[in-house]
Amino acid sequence: MNNQTKSRLVSKETLLPFILLTSLFLLWGLANNMTDTLLAAFKKILSMTDTQTSWIQMAFYGAYFCLALPAAIYIKKYTYKSGVLLGLGLFAVGGLLFYPASILMSYGFFLFALYVLAGGLSILETSANPYIMVMGPEESATRRLNLAQSFNPVGSIIGVVLSKVFILSQLNVAEAEDRGKMTAAELQQVQQAELDAVMGTYVGVALFLVVVWMLIKFTKMPKASEDVQHDSLSNGFKRLFANKNYTFGVLTMFFYIGAQIGVWSFTIRYIMIELQLNESDASDYYLAGLVLFTASRFLFTALMKFIRPSMLIAISAAIAIGLTFVVIFGGGMVGAIALVGISGCMSLMFPTIYGLAAEGLGEDTKLGGSGLIMAILGGAVFPVIQGFVSDSFESIHISFFVPAFCYLLVVIYGIYHYRHKKEIPAMAQHA
Repeated sequence: MNNQTKSRLVSKETLLPFILLTSLFLLWGLANNMTDTLLAAFKKILSMTDTQTSWIQMAFYGAYFCLALPAAIYIKKYTYKSGVLLGLGLFAVGGLLFYPASILMSYGFFLFALYVLAGGLSILETSANPYIMVMGPEESATRRLNLAQSFNPVGSIIGVVLSKVFILSQLNVAEAEDRGKMTAAELQQVQQAELDAVMGTYVGVALFLVVVWMLIKFTKMPKASEDVQHDSLSNGFKRLFANKNYTFGVLTMFFYIGAQIGVWSFTIRYIMIELQLNESDASDYYLAGLVLFTASRFLFTALMKFIRPSMLIAISAAIAIGLTFVVIFGGGMVGAIALVGISGCMSLMFPTIYGLAAEGLGEDTKLGGSGLIMAILGGAVFPVIQGFVSDSFESIHISFFVPAFCYLLVVIYGIYHYRHKKEIPAMAQHA
């Protein structure tokens, strides 16, 4: 009976708080993939260059990097719940700021709103990821995080669907050349209608977030491991930097996020070239990758009952490398299927790297979590490198050597953790 209790991912007492926190994973997945569509939207609405639209990703990932450490300091001083409420609140405020931005028709204001929104997501992830881990037995922390993260790609799919229906489908068919021939009044009328579509979608999401904020605010949440002896930040940093498993984990997260964003950023272009499709049809393969990503999260969570997470992530990363080579040296439908398959391999990587790196941090879990969230900056760095490789060699195929190299580091980290960290397999708890 005791073994059965210990094997539970979540107790009956913490089930409702766990469900509420898990819903947040879905919500920031929704926001992440809605942001990806904004590049295409603003490029058309304001007739912008790729460099100008890239500021959307810079604002988004810049906020993640800048706000993660302050979030850790905040929740270290207060509680996980307070961090969740602060992050969710900024998430909602950022969405509401899309309203004045659309009235002013200011790209700079939209970037500011997006920065506030992403800053809320950074605080939210810094708080919610470790909160989920400590909301139950330590031996099942990584599986619990994988389960919660399984709903993140569900949100991603919803985000893509919302963007297609309420934003992209509302864009005027007029291209940059046609818009250049319009009078100032005509152009403003077209742009205002398109910006209203962007604004309406984000404000609608923000109003829903207010409801979620109220539910969490008035729900009794577990204290978890908040009641620990407060130590100086300098001592916490010293312990973290001295922890080889943690520092290796942060580096691995930086490379992994770079690979994930790089693969997804270049999926549509690769499919367009290999299968001779337009953007709309090619995006179906991107959506297929997200669906596989979602299904695989649940599959990998189940497999962790029988295979150690560290070995499972090494195996999945090795398969991802093999599929990436098919993308590089293959082509046509075979290359397209391999590219979609990479998403299935990636599905367990973020929560598993996070869980393995945060293992045994104790009172430094909050501070350590901020470093792992700051590593998301890799999503802004490696896609640029991949794009540079593609332009230099004039080959989208060759550019996929960049994510292949990133996956190699994931393989090495998985093997390192398996060999150097004592880890109790979940299957042993059922023996």
